[in-house]
Amino acid sequence: MAKKPVGRPRNRDRDNDRQTAIMDASEALFAEHGYDGVTLRAVASAAGVDLALISYYFGPKQQLFDTVFQRRARILNEDRLQALSTAMAEHNPVPLERIIETYLRPLEMAQESEDDGWRNYCALLAYVNNSSVWGPVLMSRHFDAPMEQFVEALAVTLPHAERADLYWCYHFMSGAMSLTFANTGRINAMSGGLCHSDDFQTAYDRMIPFVAAGFERVCGKRR
Repeated sequence: MAKKPVGRPRNRDRDNDRQTAIMDASEALFAEHGYDGVTLRAVASAAGVDLALISYYFGPKQQLFDTVFQRRARILNEDRLQALSTAMAEHNPVPLERIIETYLRPLEMAQESEDDGWRNYCALLAYVNNSSVWGPVLMSRHFDAPMEQFVEALAVTLPHAERADLYWCYHFMSGAMSLTFANTGRINAMSGGLCHSDDFQTAYDRMIPFVAAGFERVCGKRR
C-alpha cells in the first residue's frame, strides 16, 4: 500500500515569531486608536506579515482583540494572586493596606517595565476598563474571577462590611487604577509640574493608602 505524501513540516518557531509580532503590533495599535480605529490591514503592515495570516492565526478582528487582551491579563492575575497568597500565609487576617498593595503593585511593575508592550497594555487596559462596550465583556471574562478572591480577603479583614460596599469600593479603586495606568499627563499641567503621571512609584505609594482609607471609611473598622 502506497504511503501518503508527507507535507512540509511547519516551522513552529517561525509561527510563534509571526504570532508574537501580530499580537505586539495589535496591542500597540489598539492601545493608541481603540478597537474601532484599527484595521487588520494596519495590523498586518505594522507586524510585517501578510493580511491573510492574521485570520489564519487568530480568526476575526474581535477574536484577535480578545487574545491580545487576555495575553497579559493572565500574567497580571498570576502575579496578583501569588502576592495575595504570600500575604495570607504571613497574616491572618491580612492587613487592609497589604491586600490593596497585592492588587495594585503588579500594575506599577508593569508600568515601570522597560518592555514597551507592558506600557501599551496598560493603556489598552485603561481603554477597555472605561468602555461601556468592552468593559463588561473583557474585564468580566479575564479579571472577575481573580478579583473575587481579593473581595473574600477584604471581607475577612473588614468583617462588618456590607458585601455591596466592598464592591462599590472596588469600583472606585478601579477608577483610580484606570486613570493612573492611562498615564494621560493631565496631572503634570494641573499641578504646575509638581506631579508627573509617569512617576509610577509615587502614584502607587499614594494610591494604596488612599484606597485603603476609603475601604475603611465605607466598610467599617478593620480587625
